[in-house]
Amino acid sequence: MSLKAILRGTAVASLLIAVPVLAQTAPPADSANKAGQCEGRHGRHGGGHPFGRMEHRLDKQVAEGRLTQAQADGFKAEAKQLHEEMKAARASNNGQVDEATRAQFKERRKALKEKIKAALAPTQQGA
Repeated sequence: MSLKAILRGTAVASLLIAVPVLAQTAPPADSANKAGQCEGRHGRHGGGHPFGRMEHRLDKQVAEGRLTQAQADGFKAEAKQLHEEMKAARASNNGQVDEATRAQFKERRKALKEKIKAALAPTQQGA
């Protein structure tokens, strides 16, 4: 078989596969995002950043009555501020952050998680 015949066959096969996919007018129902949620690169919990899962968990804790909405909003604001500072540090250094700065942000994130745990601790003991 000649190279030309192989290339032609490959092109025809790829068109046969691609045309029905490209002709679809609506995306399949299972691949559609839920309204109001940004999928981002970190999963399905909204926000598009690593703190999206944290926000989702805080909302769940509020719904269960383990946190007040004010506490959850405070934690969300602190997480968002930390995220914005990390983005700014990364942007100011052309996408690179040195180890000292990375360690500092890691410690601040850990401290935030500990504050959340401390806020949940009184309700965990009573249960």
